Amino acid sequence: MAIVTLKELRTALPKGKRLLGIDQSKNKLGLAVSNPDLTIATPLKTIMRTKFAEDVKALAAISKEYGVGGFVIGLPLNMDDSEGPRVDSVRHFADNLIAAQDALGFSPLIAFLDERLSTQAAHDFLEEQANISSKRRAEVIDQLAAQIILKGALELMAKA
Repeated sequence: MAIVTLKELRTALPKGKRLLGIDQSKNKLGLAVSNPDLTIATPLKTIMRTKFAEDVKALAAISKEYGVGGFVIGLPLNMDDSEGPRVDSVRHFADNLIAAQDALGFSPLIAFLDERLSTQAAHDFLEEQANISSKRRAEVIDQLAAQIILKGALELMAKA
């Protein structure tokens, strides 16, 4: 479908459909999923990226399994609000998802959320609150960052 604002996403998302939060990096996609009421964000999994076509297949399967109707993708702005190469990469990824609607099996609604410090917040949480090994932290950090992104979007959407 299109890239939309969070307010437009809330209005256009079909009733009962969930959102998938994505923390996109060069090598991984951290994923989190909302509940159908769009009030809770839950870490889901981390996908190791290969080729874009394979990434889309994985996202299509997850979207079908969980009833996803849209994506909230973290936008890695610089601390001074400027956009760098990582933002270009995320926007390109989103454009490719829209173009891959046949492979996804639906026409996705996509919104961005400023993700500055989401990975750092996830690191801080795991170090302070969770008693898990550094290996396990590395396995879940991207999905926790996706949860933080999605939770922020859900909170903003609830206020709109």
